[in-house]
Amino acid sequence: MDCALEASGLTKKFKDLAAVSQFNLQVPRGEIFGLVGPDGAGKTTTLRMLSTAMEQTAGEIRVLGLHSLKEAEKIRDRIGYMPQRFSLYGDLTVEENLDFFADLYQVPGAVRAKKKAELLAFTNLAPFTKRRGAQLSGGMQKKLALACNLIHTPELLFLDEPTTGVDPISRREFWRILNGLTGVTILVTTPYMDEAERCHRVGLIREGKLLVCDTPAEVKRQAGAATLEEAFIRIVEGSGVAGGR
Repeated sequence: MDCALEASGLTKKFKDLAAVSQFNLQVPRGEIFGLVGPDGAGKTTTLRMLSTAMEQTAGEIRVLGLHSLKEAEKIRDRIGYMPQRFSLYGDLTVEENLDFFADLYQVPGAVRAKKKAELLAFTNLAPFTKRRGAQLSGGMQKKLALACNLIHTPELLFLDEPTTGVDPISRREFWRILNGLTGVTILVTTPYMDEAERCHRVGLIREGKLLVCDTPAEVKRQAGAATLEEAFIRIVEGSGVAGGR
């Protein structure tokens, strides 16, 4: 299997607290993988380690075939990472934010112009190029953050609860954009079961442990459940894992 991401025995401890414990995962290239769990389950900590934003306490990670600790800079040139909170520059316009990230990733001028035009059209932000980031709606800010993370054509995209706090229509539009991406592997964390259903495979994380990892249909079948939410409830109840922190 040609994997974009591999994690083995991944563990993160903060003093005596294990936020993530013995986490194993393989994500094939081109897959949309959803990591699902309640607040305090370890989703963000896991994503930060996988994206090289945080070093693990134990275990090994390979991103696009590269070692996460030895080749972190090479990895960062080839991935995109979108945190939960709006992390762009509110006093810069949409276009200026895109230019800033293009400069950051040293995107050549000729490529930059073409890529900007494509992303602005793809995200429906073209009419708002002169609007400042702080003046955008929540949904538009999310789309701008995504566009900035795509300006350098990453091979792997990490999205940490990218649609939290936006309205249902904006959430649907955001996923329309994700599903329209080609050649990009996506690892997304989400608390929403309807979004988890859109993923090729999903993993349920609870108390830092990965309890199940399979297609949404197979997860429901194994749990004997009609919905993914019901399946996850049954899995958690049968796992002996305590409630979230």
